[in-house]
Amino acid sequence: MKGQVDPVRERKIFITDADRDRLERLLLGTRVWTSRDKEHLEALEEELDKAQTVAAADIPEDVVTMRSQVRVKDLKAGTEMDLSVVFPSEADSEQGKISVLAPVGTALLGYRVGDTVEWKVPGGVRRLRIERILYQPEAAGDYHL
Repeated sequence: MKGQVDPVRERKIFITDADRDRLERLLLGTRVWTSRDKEHLEALEEELDKAQTVAAADIPEDVVTMRSQVRVKDLKAGTEMDLSVVFPSEADSEQGKISVLAPVGTALLGYRVGDTVEWKVPGGVRRLRIERILYQPEAAGDYHL
């Protein structure tokens, strides 16, 4: 269920060429060092496989890219929160910086404002709707973060 969106919307996932390159290197390096997060790594790899790669300057402004800050709504609780999808070394849950290797980070990457993402949690399925992009590096011209 990771990364699923509302069936009404076309499922087109975007990723920048620079993000794809860094994430593929991350996946390769992580596989060498650990096997305990295999499911999460495979989920990220699946998302990358279905993503359309575009130049950073051409990524739509409503797409969640690496280091984007997004406002999401928990559809069960009705609460909103701000999250940033970051590389594992930058993760800090107290600041809302979620690793791309975490299920929620993988689920959000490449999706757009209005999309609903789902993933399994111990208590069932968690559903978040992407309400708005608060900051996207590419839209801000920050291509080399």
